[in-house]
Amino acid sequence: MSEKVQQTETGNALQRFLKRKNIIFSAKRYGIDALGAMAQGLFASLLIGTIIGTLGEQIGSQVLVDAGGFAKSVAGPAMAISIGYALQAPQLVLFSLLAVGAAANSLGGAGGPLAVLIVAIVAAECGKAVSKETKIDILVTPLVTILSGVLLSMWCAPTIGAAASAVGSLIMWATELQPFFMGILVSVIVGVALTLPISSAAICAALNLTGLAGGAAVAGCCAQMVGFAAMSFKENKWSGLISQGLGTSMLQMGNIVKNPRIWIPPTLAAAITGPIATCLFRLQMNGPAVSSGMGTCGLVGQIGVYTGWLEEIAAGSRSQITAFDWIGMILICFVLPAVLSLVFGQILRKIGWIKEDDLKL
Repeated sequence: MSEKVQQTETGNALQRFLKRKNIIFSAKRYGIDALGAMAQGLFASLLIGTIIGTLGEQIGSQVLVDAGGFAKSVAGPAMAISIGYALQAPQLVLFSLLAVGAAANSLGGAGGPLAVLIVAIVAAECGKAVSKETKIDILVTPLVTILSGVLLSMWCAPTIGAAASAVGSLIMWATELQPFFMGILVSVIVGVALTLPISSAAICAALNLTGLAGGAAVAGCCAQMVGFAAMSFKENKWSGLISQGLGTSMLQMGNIVKNPRIWIPPTLAAAITGPIATCLFRLQMNGPAVSSGMGTCGLVGQIGVYTGWLEEIAAGSRSQITAFDWIGMILICFVLPAVLSLVFGQILRKIGWIKEDDLKL
């Protein structure tokens, strides 16, 4: 048998093995499915824990404060198991990823979410590869999954975390230096990411995007969600207003594919509200970084900004929450996105770029 034929047969055998194990190397599976699942894991741990803890602090409930603390403490495992679920990992692999997530998030530092994403994907696929291949699967699968994930975390998580943190710090530094132009850039990019089938929340968390840049990100996300909700009210009424304004603008993705021009109004709104947030109101996200990419989804972005205000008061860097702070948040997150998107949308409707039912869900 020739060497070429042997190579072909080996390649075919490998392809059959990967197919049998449901191991698919694709940008969609890792960059969309896994990333989106990671954001849900973050939401179900760090984000909701922060909200519960903040509520407990405000009403003086130690039970809620403790509950929030417990939820925040399992952010790494929650992200990892969410990623494994998205990759359709078997149960033993899925449960073993808890330890992997804890290791990657802890060793990754400020850039822990990105470390968890990369390490959990590798560990999950390694676990899937050996799953049910031996008679002692109960030992082999957890062993391979945990050791591959933990060893990989020890080797590269600190580097991944440092790199992600450095990129996030660079963006935040540039925003402080050039708040107008970076306000536009961050607002538009993160807002567009929110509407695309990828996770803006996970991106912000991975880069630890807070401060003034986080405020611009909040503005961009709100522009997309509130903007689409307002400009499509004619077609979708109250149900559309709520599902997009408090849910996600990703619901419009199918309509965007059919007519990309419907994306212009909320994106222009983001380009305007971003620099207003950074230059005029100095809106900052000093709560959890994941909140920067949530917009008005469950009012998480606004709760994150409010949490940041409380933390600043506790740290002594802010004396109180002023009326100007509240006016800025309301204008940036709700009023301006709605008004600007309606105005731009009406212009595009008049010139025929947006037609009847182009925005209907």
